[in-house]
Amino acid sequence: MDKKFSHLDNKGNARIVDISKKKKTSRYAKAKATVWLSKKILTMIKNDKFQKGNVINVARIAGIMGAKQTSSLIPLCHNINLDSSDINFRFLEEELEIVSTVKSEEKTGVEMEALTAVTVSCLTIYDMVKGVDKSVYIKDISLLEKKGGKTGDYKKKESIKK
Repeated sequence: MDKKFSHLDNKGNARIVDISKKKKTSRYAKAKATVWLSKKILTMIKNDKFQKGNVINVARIAGIMGAKQTSSLIPLCHNINLDSSDINFRFLEEELEIVSTVKSEEKTGVEMEALTAVTVSCLTIYDMVKGVDKSVYIKDISLLEKKGGKTGDYKKKESIKK
């Protein structure tokens, strides 16, 4: 069975999906991204040594703001009210892992909000540390999990490392 793109009408024109007849249900999404940073930058972040401010706190606020502004950034995304948006950080050997969780009682899912949150957090980290080291790079932005909605629940399968 061929699936149609929901953001295209029968003539192939872009449109926002009509959700007017859908009922509000509990929605949840979790996304992750990783930022590679030199050991020097990671140490500076851990020790709060950036003049622009605390990198983690600023990136957390930026991610939450990004989640709230998703429909302004992604053209065909619905503007929805968020019940919760949380961003957590985990220091790895040469990376910083960012995980976002978003919840809402809405007619459509919050996957894009969770993905936008981690992406904006990553870009904020880059912005805050670029004066010291421009070799930072963002990788592995992905949806980890989603719950609710017509398409059901989703959980990312662990990839096999070679």
